[in-house]
Amino acid sequence: MKLNYRIVVLALAVVFGVFFSMPSLMQMESGKKVTLGLDLQGGLHMLLGVKTEEATKSRVKSIAASIKHFSERKDILVDSLTFNETSITFALLDSDDIPQMQEFFKEIEGINLLVQGESFTLSLTPEEIIRTEKEAISQAIETIRNRLDQFGLAEPVVARQGEEKILVQLAGIKTQEEEQRARELISRAAKLELMAIDEDRIGRVYTMSDADASEYGDVILEDAKNPAIKYLVREIPILDGGMLTDASMGFNQNNQPQINFTLNAEGAEIFGDFTGRSVGKRLAVVLDGKVYSAPNINERIGGGSGQISGNYTVMEAKDLAIALRSGALLAPIYLMEKRSVGPSLGADSIRASMIALVGGFILVIIFMVVYYRMAGVIANIALIANLFIILAVMSLFGATLTLPGMAGIVLTVGMAVDANVIISERIRELIYEGKSMHKAIEDGYANAMRAILDANITTLIAAVVLYAYGTGAIKGFAITISIGILASMLTAILGTHGIYQMLEEKIAKSKNNHFWFGIKG
Repeated sequence: MKLNYRIVVLALAVVFGVFFSMPSLMQMESGKKVTLGLDLQGGLHMLLGVKTEEATKSRVKSIAASIKHFSERKDILVDSLTFNETSITFALLDSDDIPQMQEFFKEIEGINLLVQGESFTLSLTPEEIIRTEKEAISQAIETIRNRLDQFGLAEPVVARQGEEKILVQLAGIKTQEEEQRARELISRAAKLELMAIDEDRIGRVYTMSDADASEYGDVILEDAKNPAIKYLVREIPILDGGMLTDASMGFNQNNQPQINFTLNAEGAEIFGDFTGRSVGKRLAVVLDGKVYSAPNINERIGGGSGQISGNYTVMEAKDLAIALRSGALLAPIYLMEKRSVGPSLGADSIRASMIALVGGFILVIIFMVVYYRMAGVIANIALIANLFIILAVMSLFGATLTLPGMAGIVLTVGMAVDANVIISERIRELIYEGKSMHKAIEDGYANAMRAILDANITTLIAAVVLYAYGTGAIKGFAITISIGILASMLTAILGTHGIYQMLEEKIAKSKNNHFWFGIKG
């Protein structure tokens, strides 16, 4: 027997497979492990809807805030700036400012602009409304995915379902507290706004209705800690969370949790300009329609940073920081359907899948040994190595194993054996023809190679397409198939070839083709 590079590669692959699959097989505390999917370990399945009409209103409100900031920065006097769900109206006090304002609107896409003298009416185009609503759904998917990734859940499934629905699957959610925390993190709007308090009329806030406030361009908001406390603030915010670049949990001087946030360059400029001309007045820090603080402005505040203080626990502050970092939802979401998958159902699924996998594996091993004798044993060695490599690669990348993924492993076992069957049959045919053992082995692999490569490459292409266009469970199936195909090409083609080369002289000297290849006669 003599070593060759193929045997060395196979040995290294086996060592790699065993080493990196042990944490998953033995459920060790240390080391990277395969994560079980929702259908195997239980968790939460939700179908969410998006109130897309609110995204249009937010878009209009954002444009109104931009108009307000632009006019203040350019010293343009604007009168009666109001907006509703689809349009904005205002008037200029100086007609000389009309060209400058019209130039500003050229930078805003998707709007219809009507100018009558000094009066401006702006509305979103039908195309822009459709685009905004679609963007709200896409942004909700991305935002929810970002939040759940930072939440610490492994491989959460967040995908569009139909036109306006979002599918969310969270594996490993086992308690009511975990479920509630995840749902609050997903559904939280996390809409941060810095709003000016109407100092002239705030004394009347407790006697005003929402309609009265609206006449002055104001809105009445509650205090986050005490709903009995009311604030009268300007409806058009100074700036919003869209200008937020970072948010993190910190502690104030009383060692209470707070949220520290940082604004981008534009937000810092707007914030600095506003505080510079509003010394002695108050600024409301508003989150999801609640006033968290309303500090006095003692001087111009530069640097573009601030804090949100509230009666938080450390966990609540962390989750709020995650929500702010991942971005505000353009439109509110609501729960349409919820299902909890219990761990016991997951355990039953694992048991049934393992029975199928182990049962199929044992039957394949027995068939190969009975039909091909020692060639079957060699094929089985490659097959076992193949399973270890699949599990090791999935563990190394922290992949999620689902029921379809386990089906993919079972299918991979069959494909790996198929390659060895083709090779063994080619070798047997050449031995029947009277070829030398060396010639039979080398030509057998050469003749089998094309059929094996064709089958594996076409399957691999199909798996890549499934991964690219599939969702959750389909992706899991595609991943295990892809890893299995690549591993089987290493073990079934390269590895077994090396074993035959190492045993070639011994096989030739024994002249016992029945023992080695199951050839009768």
